[in-house]
Amino acid sequence: MSPIKLDVVTAERVVFSDDVDVVIAPGVEGQLGILPHHAPLMTMLKPGELLVRKDGEEFSLVITGGFLEVRPDRVIILADAAERVEEIDVARAEEARRRAQERLMERIPEVEAVRAQAALLRALARIEVVQRRRKRRPGG
Repeated sequence: MSPIKLDVVTAERVVFSDDVDVVIAPGVEGQLGILPHHAPLMTMLKPGELLVRKDGEEFSLVITGGFLEVRPDRVIILADAAERVEEIDVARAEEARRRAQERLMERIPEVEAVRAQAALLRALARIEVVQRRRKRRPGG
């Protein structure tokens, strides 16, 4: 199978750019599997795991939402934020989850509640992906 170019970009940096075999992304309506020669597509992404396969190897990035565009020669992900699993500070993510949950328990304006819910979803995505990756590792 011929590879497809994947670019994962945030406002701050290019997080990943390489030829890959498969991209599995967390679409707002469910998981999206993208192979080379996929039909053109544009969709929103929700917080979650971006799974990438290349040469039989598999690795993950955590994205906190954004957009995915499939072109004939490449997949472009414009992510709100993206980080490799090994870059995630689990203690910091746990603390962010705790703060967001506490904030949601308070009587706060709806706008603040929406922000707290978004922060909670971002923290949960980071924590869940790290835990899933650890379980997949031999001896982990």
